[in-house]
Amino acid sequence: MLQSYLTGLMVCGGIIVAIGAQNAYILGQAFRREHHWWSAAMCMSADALLFTLGMLGVTAALVAFPSALDVLRWSGVAFLLWLSFLAMGRALRGRSVLQADAVSRRSLKAVLLTTLAVTLLNPQVYLDTLLLIPAVGAQQPEPMVFLAGATSASVIWFTLLAWGGAALAPVLNRPAAWRVIDGSIALIMLAIGLHLMLNGIVMPEGSVS
Repeated sequence: MLQSYLTGLMVCGGIIVAIGAQNAYILGQAFRREHHWWSAAMCMSADALLFTLGMLGVTAALVAFPSALDVLRWSGVAFLLWLSFLAMGRALRGRSVLQADAVSRRSLKAVLLTTLAVTLLNPQVYLDTLLLIPAVGAQQPEPMVFLAGATSASVIWFTLLAWGGAALAPVLNRPAAWRVIDGSIALIMLAIGLHLMLNGIVMPEGSVS
């Protein structure tokens, strides 16, 4: 049982730690202290749901309908490029120094909807949560314990992102630092979007019979 849990923890942790669109967005929210804990909680919940669906067999359904992956691909490209454009605009314009007690410029609803879009419009999320992680979990002696380990990794990671980003906000409380942060987020989103546009969705070996 412990082996299955630790395997889930390590496999999921190794996949989600790589900086991607979702992680960059959560960091940006945490730096701004703009409903970042709500955003992190939504990411955790989405991961737990997708892991569970993957373990229950949605993987096979997704592979059976490749046209669905094409829709995800181009929706993801458009959304990532749009986020990159917004972040680059902030970097070029600059922004005033962030105040810790400043009122958030966006509502909680707007932040949660954007978080949901960043999560669900990124095809890589589906490859990781519905294909790669369940494929490993299915080989474990205790698949549900593996699922608990994978979910724990998501909770730990997004908690660290939300807490760490907010903790660094006072240190980065300078307009020049915000230009670097926004510029980095823009480049990350652009790189992921272009990679997805040029290379498409690469299915893991063995996922298609």
